[in-house]
Amino acid sequence: MLKAKRGEIWLIDLGLVQKTRPCLIFSIEYLDHERAVFTYIPRTLHPRNTRFEVSHQARGFESGVFDAQGIGGVPAVKLERRIGIVEPTVLEKIEVAVKLWLGLS
Repeated sequence: MLKAKRGEIWLIDLGLVQKTRPCLIFSIEYLDHERAVFTYIPRTLHPRNTRFEVSHQARGFESGVFDAQGIGGVPAVKLERRIGIVEPTVLEKIEVAVKLWLGLS
């Protein structure tokens, strides 16, 4: 069973409508007796310039954004492979965007 870690970027099969795309793993690791589910933030190459998007530029990736409004959850079997990791400063900005989107302080 795959054990992705918070802050890693994985290709995730999001189904026919959204296809397989790069996503940030946002949840913490689950324990053996817990559900094998991951919370993700999708990465897109088509920004809308909203307050919930965080710019991401890294070697091996086209310029894009992580979109906090697209937050979701998938079972571990949907994760295909790890393709990168985000810098801690980018992860912090994504945390702020998610908190803003969800109305958390």
